[in-house]
Amino acid sequence: MFSLQRLKSTGTRLSNSSLTYRDAGVDIDAGDAFVEAIKPIAKRTLRDGCLSGLGGFGGLFEIPAKFKRPVLVSGTDGVGTKLKYAFELNRHDTIGVDLVAMCVNDVLVQGAEPLFFLDYFATGRLSPEVATAVMTGIGEGCRQAGVALIGGETAEMPGMYPDGEYDLAGFCVGAVERDRILDGSAIKTGDTLIALPASGPHANGYSLIRRIVTDRAVNLDVTLAGRPLGEQLLTPTRIYVRPVLDLLDALPVHGLAHITGGGLPGNLRRILPPGTRAVISTSAWQWPPIFRWLAEQSTVATEEMYRTFNCGIGMVAVVAEDTVNAALARLEAGGENAFVIGRIEPGPEPSDVRLTD
Repeated sequence: MFSLQRLKSTGTRLSNSSLTYRDAGVDIDAGDAFVEAIKPIAKRTLRDGCLSGLGGFGGLFEIPAKFKRPVLVSGTDGVGTKLKYAFELNRHDTIGVDLVAMCVNDVLVQGAEPLFFLDYFATGRLSPEVATAVMTGIGEGCRQAGVALIGGETAEMPGMYPDGEYDLAGFCVGAVERDRILDGSAIKTGDTLIALPASGPHANGYSLIRRIVTDRAVNLDVTLAGRPLGEQLLTPTRIYVRPVLDLLDALPVHGLAHITGGGLPGNLRRILPPGTRAVISTSAWQWPPIFRWLAEQSTVATEEMYRTFNCGIGMVAVVAEDTVNAALARLEAGGENAFVIGRIEPGPEPSDVRLTD
């Protein structure tokens, strides 16, 4: 290490006051204060298995004793360009729900119970007000999913992001009994497809949405089906953990698909065994107003709409034909307005999905 005397002797010029990390754009004190401010949010998400709170080098979690032969299931995701609408509308209290939802729903479809969650929040300059609003949404998402918020990372990186913007990523771990893993192998000809409604586009397809809105120069204050367009575009992703776990406890479920990027065809195809085809009746439901509006305002073909968006369906459960009524009743008791959209038929290898009127 160079000494002060050495630096002086080489002609290096030093200011009267020393340079600090804050001078470079990173406020450690603000970051520490932010961690303290969000500890109550994390505390509200505590559940069985939590061994530590925020602030350590790592979060500690013990797999609950109810699991006999647990397999850990992990998932990570972000919310994509939906963030742009949070910036534009200066509304940050729900985007964290999206972050949690995209992770826990993916873990759920393996048959797993999501256990804990960690977040990554990165920005150019930390705004405690904005960051706390984001974390409030993350805490709410964790509460809905029954997962513990046991840690995360807040990164302040000057010059990496435009003023007022940030990025988010999340990571979730769940557990499932080894003999109850859902991998689609139990799906067979004659099974029925049950749909659980979406709350909107969730957190997929927003690059196309933004292109449509920009090309048409649409004001986000315009009213659509009684609600401002901007409000609809920021409606948080639905979290299906509680009703689906209840269904898994009550009845045999052969497969689950989270309908994200790729839509119904792309995501159902991921769980179908070779030699099967999912046949979906598109007349079984109506697209919510936001999807009809997007199609009307653009030249996006119907096939592309189904490939890009969930079109009103956020989760699909595959069950045996003789358990359909019981499954629908169980989901209804859990607050879901579930409905049948199709069935499994013999098909080619590799498997495929067919949409019919």
